[in-house]
Amino acid sequence: MRILSIGKTLQHGTLAITSIEESALASYPNIEEFNYIIIHGGDGTIRRVIKTLHKMKHKALFVLNPTGSFNVVAKLHRVPSLNNVLQKLENKEKLPYKIQAYYSLNDEMFLFSAGNMGDLQHIFLAETLRFGILKKGVLKYILAALFLLPVHLFMTPFMLLSKRKFFIFTPASFIPKFGRFYGKVEPMEIDLQNGYNFIELDGDVVTITESILKIDIAGEMKIIK
Repeated sequence: MRILSIGKTLQHGTLAITSIEESALASYPNIEEFNYIIIHGGDGTIRRVIKTLHKMKHKALFVLNPTGSFNVVAKLHRVPSLNNVLQKLENKEKLPYKIQAYYSLNDEMFLFSAGNMGDLQHIFLAETLRFGILKKGVLKYILAALFLLPVHLFMTPFMLLSKRKFFIFTPASFIPKFGRFYGKVEPMEIDLQNGYNFIELDGDVVTITESILKIDIAGEMKIIK
């Protein structure tokens, strides 16, 4: 059994754990030899790791150590503490897992959230507030939502009708589709009619150079529960 820790150095008396930074993942040799991959960080870190591993066509069991500001994926699956998982691995217990689908948007990947509506504006402002006492925690997201509330109330009805706007948020799957809001991902194409667009993906802001977005189901990850 081999374990890879991404984003934090881990040492254990019994378990063999290799630790690397996220930036080293794409060039790390023999990645397919690792049975378990521990991801330290938030939703954006998980998204970027999945994007890299999808290109490498490697599937493993994932252990999430949610140290980011929001950690939606970890909350959705109610993941156990890292120490609890390591103890079970040390005892050679069989660990159950849950399935988390992930999706493609051109060459990018996302797990639960993608869009260029109010979510994009919210992340932009929240990241602007990421300093001082607001650097960690969710307060910056709460303040950003409050500051943008008048804009959202006025603009959201228009954006829901625009063919160039969209918002996907799979935790709200009980609303399959409402205007340009999607609670479930379905294969689709969106023509933004210009290149170099900012898109929010799981709390990351990425630049898409193509004018046409192609969105589809890409695969699934197994998360230890």
